[in-house]
Amino acid sequence: MSEFAAMGALTTPSGRALADNLLAFVRLLRRAGLRVGTADVLAAAEAISLVDIGDRRLVHAALRAVMVRRHEDFDVFDQAFLLFWRDPEAGRNAAAMALLEGFRERQKAPPSSRRVAEAMTPPRPSQHPPQPPEEKPPLEVALTVSEQERLQSMDFEAMSATEINEAKREIRKLVLPLDARPTRRFRPDPLGPVVDLRATIRASLHEGGEILTLERRRKVTRPPPLVALCDISGSMARYAQILLHFLHAVTNDRDRVHSFLFGTRLTNVTRQLRSKDAEVAFELVSHIVPDWSGGTRIGESLELFNRQWARRVLGQGAVVLLITDGLDREGAKGLAEATDRLRRSCRRLIWLNPLLRYEGFQPRSQGIRAMLPHVDEFRPVHNLQSLRALVESLSGPQPGRRMAA
Repeated sequence: MSEFAAMGALTTPSGRALADNLLAFVRLLRRAGLRVGTADVLAAAEAISLVDIGDRRLVHAALRAVMVRRHEDFDVFDQAFLLFWRDPEAGRNAAAMALLEGFRERQKAPPSSRRVAEAMTPPRPSQHPPQPPEEKPPLEVALTVSEQERLQSMDFEAMSATEINEAKREIRKLVLPLDARPTRRFRPDPLGPVVDLRATIRASLHEGGEILTLERRRKVTRPPPLVALCDISGSMARYAQILLHFLHAVTNDRDRVHSFLFGTRLTNVTRQLRSKDAEVAFELVSHIVPDWSGGTRIGESLELFNRQWARRVLGQGAVVLLITDGLDREGAKGLAEATDRLRRSCRRLIWLNPLLRYEGFQPRSQGIRAMLPHVDEFRPVHNLQSLRALVESLSGPQPGRRMAA
């Protein structure tokens, strides 16, 4: 007799054990990141009552049909179902499974397995025994700074793993409403400023040729496209890992966002970052980017972008975010020309450089001196405050463009 049949036989009189197991399974799915509400739990209980409890495949299909709404959650649900309903001791063995992940760098498990393993791992007990309550001494808080404020100003490169996770959660909350710009298209609007002669004549045909009202229209406004070119070389690796979370959040918050990564070559990762699940998105990016933490060829990468992608993604007044420290292994070869062409192809070119975190920064490298005259803005990007300042700048009125020298 299978485990499901045994459980059905034992719970036929009251059904309490099956209900408890179903609730425990729901809690596991929630810890793994799935959105399962009370209505889904009720639907799952009803679905189980309509199928043969001894057939594992039917139960799996019934629960999956009512509890999973997003395609990227299917793998997580399958892993959780397999672990939870197959082995009652899986919760105790999940910690060992999670430890094995660190020894298999070349054969990494899919993100869904890691998420389910972490969800099933019991919380670690406190190493310190509970102490009896004591009277707390008065604290001097006049000159203290909260952890939240400290996190906002801390450099990404100096953060611990816990602080990086907190920073990623803050980044996902950032909203980037770019200033809407008028396009060439029109839409009907009774209060529009422009008279639509064609629509007026078509409407008059219903009245025997008499023009009784004037049809009006106005231009359609849309935020301009946003294009990000992010350096993933060795000197930018730590910042690029965190800034990818920013690009992922922006990509899933608005349309017409295009992301490119470059080190020694240029890679388009727009499609991969559109996945709602951040872990799945970054796993897909890791499969197609071969030059992470390698050398830097900024000039060649920008030239390739100008030649193959500029006409496709830089239309309708696009805003370009160039994220790099400007340290090119080829010096300044072709860098000034490529940056100038990129600037002339977009409405606004913003260079984000983590080296600006230093107060005494001086553009001494050849690459920085070659690029600097051809950008509209030169901004730091090394902590949460700099990202918030960038969002405010993109959301506000656009400054006038400097004329090229």
